[in-house]
Amino acid sequence: MKIGYVTLRGRGRIDRLLADVVDRLEAQGVALAGTVQTNIERSDRPRCDMDLRLLPDGPVVRISVDRGAAALGCRLDAGVLEQSVLWVANTLGGAQMLVVNKFGKQESEGRGLAGTIADALERGLPVLVGVNGLNLPAFLAFADGMALELTPDAARVADWCFALLAETGSRNEPQSGAAETSRPCTAAGC
Repeated sequence: MKIGYVTLRGRGRIDRLLADVVDRLEAQGVALAGTVQTNIERSDRPRCDMDLRLLPDGPVVRISVDRGAAALGCRLDAGVLEQSVLWVANTLGGAQMLVVNKFGKQESEGRGLAGTIADALERGLPVLVGVNGLNLPAFLAFADGMALELTPDAARVADWCFALLAETGSRNEPQSGAAETSRPCTAAGC
């Protein structure tokens, strides 16, 4: 299986796990495309700020909007998310693997990184995705039986990644046949 996913209960736990996995992969020279989320707690707000690190070497962008301490509802900045999607899509040509911090509501509705996941799989790239319980049914429908649930342990997930990369012969080189002419977007906030 070329698409693995992790799910954990608890705020920010998937994000921390995937950040650890990405650190392990990058330490071994794996060329990554994708996103890693960091949640920044605020003493003056009940909810955290959400930042995305765009892989491999992109900026960190804020994907949450501060709507005030008493605000309810969605805080996602869809515009920044879509710019991030463009960045990630344009880096697939030089990547050996795609990491997606979250298959969320946007992806469940066919937006966000859903198309980029499909593109990576078509290119033969392994894909690692974080999925929360709320979006798990939509993710499983999207994956159509191709996804493997991974034990939520950074060392074991990294080992799964390394094993797939060894199978494809792409641990230290970008996937052969991948477009090398793609360039990341340079728009403000991207």
